[in-house]
Amino acid sequence: MRPFTLILPSQPSSLLQKMIDRAVSGQEFNIVSSDENLPDLKGHNILFAVELNSIGINPKLNRILEELVKRGKSSLENARASILIHSGFDNFTKTAAQDIVFIANQLGCTFPGRPVIEANQNLDNYIPLKKIYDLPLEEICLQKSEELGRRLLSTQKYFRNRTITVLHSSNKGTSNTYSLWEMIKEHLQEKVQINEVYLGNGTITDCRGCSYKTCKYFGKQAKCYYGGVVVEEVYPAIQDSSTIMLLCPNYNDMITANIVATINRLTALFRKTKFYDKKIFAVIVSGYSGGDALAKQLISSLNMNKTFELPPEFSIMATANDPGSINNVPNIRDKAKAFANHILENI
Repeated sequence: MRPFTLILPSQPSSLLQKMIDRAVSGQEFNIVSSDENLPDLKGHNILFAVELNSIGINPKLNRILEELVKRGKSSLENARASILIHSGFDNFTKTAAQDIVFIANQLGCTFPGRPVIEANQNLDNYIPLKKIYDLPLEEICLQKSEELGRRLLSTQKYFRNRTITVLHSSNKGTSNTYSLWEMIKEHLQEKVQINEVYLGNGTITDCRGCSYKTCKYFGKQAKCYYGGVVVEEVYPAIQDSSTIMLLCPNYNDMITANIVATINRLTALFRKTKFYDKKIFAVIVSGYSGGDALAKQLISSLNMNKTFELPPEFSIMATANDPGSINNVPNIRDKAKAFANHILENI
């Protein structure tokens, strides 16, 4: 049985303590409260329980993460984690959780789909769920915390095929991002089935916010009201794949419009089937800097929201500006080969 560790860097509020109690649900666990005498956490189930201060950080947690980084890129190898996070303010819970997931993932930690339960000042992030559960907001939060604990500790094995769906809107002739993907693909294509879906250039209709009833109606048919390539190609490809690869050039520290629209449009399919048994990887190339900004957007939208599992070190990031300059990045082909092998080990 995997060791279970609660990382609790500061005194929890009464609500966070209730969330912890529901999440651990009688399981035996060890508590880590500081970076001093931090145990080896490789192979652990880890529950981060975090209180945020007025500027949205927890200094003691930052010191714990810093110590883990000092131990090297494998300090959380084979670990699996989830997060309970509480703020006495309206903001910060989402962005603070993104930071934790990004750092831990770079250290080898896996996050199951929907690994974060947030509780902000008034719990108004649960108001939409009140229409479904007809319970007080706090009880909804606690029920979700309990579900989170079960997902974290689950030993269920999912069926995984060897099919990767690649989503992109890149110009194959000039895109550094696509060129890096081709270097990776060279070491994959004889070992897995690869299905590339081109999302076009500005041609995808974004989600228009249909009513829940309308979205659910079309979702049951694996369709969306607005149709197009998302319904005709993306939906079937995702349903038939165990792994999704996103190619994300970074122009203005934002995921490109067609990929954003595609992610938004996944809501209809999500109404029919959740994505807990599917993994995501990403290729991110920046002209200047900010690859981590895009990685966190993917973490938030696809792992924290749409329930895709986040495998360890899910993204490869590089900096290349002029067309073709990806080929001048030091050791880039070796890095591409290593990332390809990493994918094969995790699907």
